[in-house]
Amino acid sequence: MANSPSGDSVIGRVVRLMSAFDRQMPSMSLSGLARRAGLPLTTAHRLVEELARHGLIERSDDGELRVGMRMWELAARGSQALNLHEVALPFMEDVQAAVHQHTTLAVLDRGTVLYVERLSAADSALDSAHIAQRMPVHAASSGLVLLAYSPPSRQDEVLAGRLEQVTPETITDPLIIRKHLAEIRQRGFVALPGIGVTDWLGIAVPVFGPENKIVAALNAIVPRGEADVPITVPALLTAAHGISRGLGAENRPRGSRRL
Repeated sequence: MANSPSGDSVIGRVVRLMSAFDRQMPSMSLSGLARRAGLPLTTAHRLVEELARHGLIERSDDGELRVGMRMWELAARGSQALNLHEVALPFMEDVQAAVHQHTTLAVLDRGTVLYVERLSAADSALDSAHIAQRMPVHAASSGLVLLAYSPPSRQDEVLAGRLEQVTPETITDPLIIRKHLAEIRQRGFVALPGIGVTDWLGIAVPVFGPENKIVAALNAIVPRGEADVPITVPALLTAAHGISRGLGAENRPRGSRRL
């Protein structure tokens, strides 16, 4: 039930508080948290005290607030992402050893791409695709792979929405995106430079689960001037097949064939 001037429910206000924390602001004062969450200070104080009692928010020694370990514990229990992470990590390590670039694992969640794992390349200047970071589906190679193997109703929903121009090379025309989705299903991978971060190329392949349904995208993020697609794609496809098999996919899923 809503009992605030904004009409938010208690749960809605809690979500606003927890969502205020991110990589740029992993901790903050109570007043800063209230500002970022768009809540009155008294409301934020009352909710923070309750969340702190349950370990969902913690106070550091200097009094700053941060997400509590209890939140991580609860989120990890029975999480599909946790099982996916455990199966995928050894294969991701193989990919990174072969291509020496950022290797990520992403899922579709609430209409966006959510990165659930990333192995970082040493000395890379890329400040994107971090764990728990989100990207628009159409502006990430992982997102296009995930969308290509999603049901038509999901594709229609995404393409009917606002398609933000993230970089000058982001594709925002639904007809052109549909053409790329068809090519992805035919070739089993995507490699489009600059659609999410101008100077980088994401090379992504699908990961399947039970009933050969798409569950994730495995991606190598490469400086666009250093990309070697013919070498990177087979490494990704081999790893994706191993992950898919570990998740219960049947045989070699459609769309994950070798070049």
